Amino acid sequence: MKRSQINRIIEDAIDFAGRHRFPLPPFATFTPERWAGLGHEYDEIRDNKLGWDITDFGSGDFLREGLVMCTLRSGACRKSPAYFKRYSEKLMIVREGQLTPLHMHHEYIEDIINRGGGELCVQLYNASPEGERQETPVRISTDGRNYLAPAGTILTLAPGESISFDRHTYHCFWGKEGTGDILLCEIAMSTPIPDDSIFFEPKRRFPPVTEDEPARFLLSSEYPAARP
Repeated sequence: MKRSQINRIIEDAIDFAGRHRFPLPPFATFTPERWAGLGHEYDEIRDNKLGWDITDFGSGDFLREGLVMCTLRSGACRKSPAYFKRYSEKLMIVREGQLTPLHMHHEYIEDIINRGGGELCVQLYNASPEGERQETPVRISTDGRNYLAPAGTILTLAPGESISFDRHTYHCFWGKEGTGDILLCEIAMSTPIPDDSIFFEPKRRFPPVTEDEPARFLLSSEYPAARP
């Protein structure tokens, strides 16, 4: 992805969150210059990779297949036991018609909540621990309602509605055409596995960045070391 595209996507995300009255934490708008002067008191952000994560999953077409994420808080699954949280929260923005491809988790348990905007389509399958997609009935858990449905069932979540994913549940989601972009929240448990996303088809989770202009914001993988 080009840096100019990432800059624009983050600026649009900040504006979209503001229009939905979803205030972001201060670090979401830190500039590279600000990061260069910060000391070890911000290590939790660096170590647990809080902040922006922009991906097109290697598709080369962000609007067709991609996702905006901003990790707002995250548990101590990566480095230091000093960080006592055992949960995480992410802001996600899904464009109308934009797909997050089919994937599952070995340990990660999560809720995805539609906080405003358009409608989210979600498709579900069971998965084996080895990552094979199953054609068996899948358990659906939405806002306290639990039931079985055929493999490949597609649900539509309106603003205010949510879905819970257990381990080994393949899921993909996209913005329903004609309903607008969507602001999502993900609430999840922390795991000892830093990257627990298993894609049904091979995907490039973190695409390389082409530096065609200066960065206005840093991705969560780009923070400089703490100032001594």
